Order: sequence, then structure tokens, then C-alpha cells
Amino acid sequence: MSNDSTIHVHEGAVEHGVHHDGDGHHHHKQSFVSKYIFSQDHKTIAKQFLITGMAWAIVGAMFSIIFRLQIGYPDQTFPFLETFLGKWAKGGKIDPEFYYAAVTMHGTIMVFFVLTAGLSGTFANLLIPLQIGARDMASPFLNMLSYWFFFLASIIMVSSLFLSTGAHSGGWTTYPPLSALHEASSGSKRGVDFWLVSMAMFIVSQLMGGLNYVSTILNMRTKGMSMTRLPLTIWALFFTAVLGILSFPVLLSAAILLLFDRNLGTSFYLSDIYVAGQILPNEGGSPILYQHLFWFLGHPEVYIVILPTMGMVSEIMSINSRKPIFGYMAMVGSLFAICILALLVWAHHMFVSGMNPFLGGVFVLLTLLIAIPSAIKVFNWLTTIWRGNIRFTPAMLFCIGFVSIFISGGLTGIWMGNSTIDIHIHDTYFIIAHFHLVMGVAAFLGMFAGIYHWFPKMFGRYLNNTLGYIHFWVTLTGAYLIFWPMHYMGLAGVPRRYLDFSLWTSFNKFDSLNKMISIVTIIVFFVNLMFVFNFFYSIFKGRKVRTTNPWDATTLEWTTPINPGHGNWVGEIPEVHRWAYDYGKDGRDFIAQTEPVKPGETGH
Repeated sequence: MSNDSTIHVHEGAVEHGVHHDGDGHHHHKQSFVSKYIFSQDHKTIAKQFLITGMAWAIVGAMFSIIFRLQIGYPDQTFPFLETFLGKWAKGGKIDPEFYYAAVTMHGTIMVFFVLTAGLSGTFANLLIPLQIGARDMASPFLNMLSYWFFFLASIIMVSSLFLSTGAHSGGWTTYPPLSALHEASSGSKRGVDFWLVSMAMFIVSQLMGGLNYVSTILNMRTKGMSMTRLPLTIWALFFTAVLGILSFPVLLSAAILLLFDRNLGTSFYLSDIYVAGQILPNEGGSPILYQHLFWFLGHPEVYIVILPTMGMVSEIMSINSRKPIFGYMAMVGSLFAICILALLVWAHHMFVSGMNPFLGGVFVLLTLLIAIPSAIKVFNWLTTIWRGNIRFTPAMLFCIGFVSIFISGGLTGIWMGNSTIDIHIHDTYFIIAHFHLVMGVAAFLGMFAGIYHWFPKMFGRYLNNTLGYIHFWVTLTGAYLIFWPMHYMGLAGVPRRYLDFSLWTSFNKFDSLNKMISIVTIIVFFVNLMFVFNFFYSIFKGRKVRTTNPWDATTLEWTTPINPGHGNWVGEIPEVHRWAYDYGKDGRDFIAQTEPVKPGETGH
């Protein structure tokens, strides 16, 4: 069946869209616009999210290159920067305002546009219908809208970079009063309004996507696909969507109230403020209210970023170890526990905001509790690969790298979750080191694993393995070289978001370390550009997939044609008889979920 034919489903009957019949009439021929731009096919929408996310990842990484040049070489000039940035880098020196805008945009882009939209948008769209046995999402139209709202948010965000006063420069957390007063700095002018409107659009996109994912998983599973037979990827995407639905509206309200404070003279976050000796009329607001609203999303957000990768890693590890996943129900239970606890720990970001120490103690307890489900997952991953017949595909290597980074980055969270120690390391490089490893690098490694693994399903071709291995080893060692030393800088008290440490004798000893980090950052950036080349080259010129099930996996997406059309399966949707992890069972390498359970066999 050709890739571009369409399928219409009427009361269980399946009609194949035919391009022309004997008398030359054309039926259901989709135009380029309806097939690739305003597509309602979940697989195409997944590709749109992925490619948009990749474009954003390059932009976000370029910002990090710009500020790493500044931190590593504060006294040097880089004339090429003036070519690119104009007045923001006069004479090749980065303007301090622009430095802060670069840090802000880097954080915003990476957290929201790449690791939230790029990750969930891609894999929830691609895998949910394929793995549960559905023709498409519950609402394909809403699905299309969720992508275009994300695209619109992207356009608004990127256009803020071209404002004469510059992009928003108050940090990705956008704390008032800096973000609430136009006169606070040039980066607090129109750029913040653009940022807030863009984030509002983005949140609408995420809510449309999330509601779609949840309703599809709950209502559209094929016959026999009970919840306990779902692959762990689907469970993870389900909990991710639930977290987003519960927490994103709170950020939306925070953003709208901030827009009111900025433009309508309200005082939700402002009180008793002097600017250049002038008393502002605002009274009765509290900037701490904004912190509560922001972090009520901001903390679940880090799990919205990491949960999808946990699901994908579980699945890819099981497939490439040729063993059933260890502790399936414990894995589902720990995903659920993380989902609940993620909503109860937000104020650990606010230990230094002057909160009641007793309340701080409550949040310390809840924060340390979340280590338990995370540890369960780690032990289950290690037990899954233990004595497995491991195939070291690029996807599998990225999974192993993910577990390594997740352990080493996660351990430092125990320090930060302790309110007493946090007072010392708050807003230092220690914080940067921790969250970049756990939700930045780990999430990217999981995302890469997913791309290498499901690329054959998306495009009917393989990525180049040799480039994949180079990509993995440079990225993993680079990540450790970049972020591990930052822990020591943080313990020494080096503050984050500063553009020049050369005036502090106490921090001068880190000059050579900062140079090393900057150099490694640039190397890793170029190797990831090589991955982007591999990606686009392989879409057109990669080795073709010859079999519907290239990885010998058990799940439903490998029962569709190599290039599935809109509707996924030709004919009936297969029925499911067993769980997703029958590997190495009854003397067989793997048994597909669609194979009936024989009498006397133990089926899940």
C-alpha cells in the first residue's frame, strides 16, 4: 500500500483511498498542503513537532555557545559576534543586557519548546495510536491545532529577539518585580510581553495535546489491550499528559496576571516599590505569589520533560536486552508516585524566599520521598539489562547513557532537597549542574534513543549507525566534562547568571575550568549538528527498512506496513492477547502482543 494513500473508516469497514480508477476519476488525492502542512495524521504531526523542536534546539544551543564564549573568555573580543548580533555585540563584546536575554531565551527554549513540545509532541503523537491499536488520535483536528498553536508561540518568541529593546532578560523563571516593571531594564520592556503571550499560546497547545493524549489512551485501545498490557512508553506519556493538564493552567494564570500588572496597572505581584527615587502607586501585591504559581508548574515541568524518556528507555532497554522488563507493575506504580509527588514539591525552589522553616521541612520530606520511585526505576533498568543478550544499537547506548546521567545527576538532588544545604548552594553553579544533568542531558539522551529507535517507523529508513556511535560517545563524555565540574564551582559559591567573574579573586581559580567547559560545549554542539545532518540525510538517502519489524519487538507499531498510511493498519486493527514484554520466553526470542496465548501457557 503506497505511503500517500488515505484510509477512511466507516462503521468498522475500511476503504482504501485509490488515486485513480479505470475511467480516470481521482479520489481522495490529498494536496501537499493538506498532507504535510495542515495534516491531521498523527504521524505527520509527530514529525512536525520533531523537526520544529530540532530547529529550536539549534537556536537554544547557539545561545549557550554565545554566553559560554563570554564566561570562558570574558576579556576577549569576537568580531564575528558583531556580524550576527549587531548592536548587541559592539566591537565583538557581548552587551550585558543581551547576555541576560541569551540566558533567558536559552532556558525558555530548551525547557518548553524543545524538551516539552519537541519530546511529548513527537513521541505521544507518533506512538500512542500505533502502540494502543488506534487509527488516529481521539481528535485529529485538535491535534493539528495543538501543533499550530505551538508554531504560533514559536513565531512570537523568535520575533521578540528582533525588538529594538531586546528580548526578555529576566531569567526563564520571569520573576517580578524585574519582569513586572517596564522601567526595570531594557530587557523588561516589550520583550517580556512577547514572552508572556508566546507562553500563553504554548500552554494552550500543550493542553490541547494533553487532553487528546489522555482521552485517546483511555477510550481508543484495541480489543484485548487492557491498561496492564500497555507498553511502559504509553503509561509514561499518559502520566506526562495528566501532569501537564493539572499544572499548565496555573502557569497560564501566572502569565496573565503578570501581563495585567505590566499593562493594566494592577498589583498582583507589586507592592511598595521605588524606582530611581520615585514611589510607585502599587500596593498589596506579592512577588512570592508569582513564585508559587510559577513553580507549581515549574516543578511538575521537570517531570513532564523526564517521564516520556523514562518510558521510552524502559521499552528500548527491554527490546535490546532481549529480556522482559523487570518489575512492570513496579514501573507503572513508580511513574504514578512520581506524578503525585511532582505536584507536592514545588516550594523546594523557594527555600530562600523567607518561608516558614516548618513549611520548608515539609517540602524537604516530600522532595526526598521522590527519590524512592526514581530509585525503583533505576534498579529495574539495571536488572533488565543484567545478564541480558544486549544489542548495542545507538538507541541502546543512549538508554544506558541516560541511566548513568540520571543516577549521577540525581544524587546531587539529595543535597539540594535539604533546605539547610540549599541556602548555601542556591543560585550557584551547583544548581545548574544538577538540573542540566537530570532534566537537560538525561532528557536529551532519552529523546535521541527514541529518535534512533523509531526513525525506521517514521521514515522507512535507518539512521547511519557509525555517526550514531560518534554522536553518543562525544555527547555523553562532553556532558560529564561540561556539567560535572560545575558542582565544585557551586560548592565554592560561584553564582549563576553572572557574565564576568574576573573581578573576584576568589573565583579566578576557575578561569581555566571555565575555558575548558566552553571549548567542550562548542565541540558537543558541532557533533549534534552532525546528528542533524544524519537525520535529514537519512530521511532521503538512508538504508531502506526491508522488514516490518526491524528490531524483533513485540509491540503493535511493528505490525503496521513499513510506511503506514493514514489509518495505520490495512484491514482490521490487530487484537492483543498478551503484555508488551514477552522476550526470551518458552525457548523463543520474542512473542508479539498479537499472538494468542496457548492453553497451559502463562499469559499476562
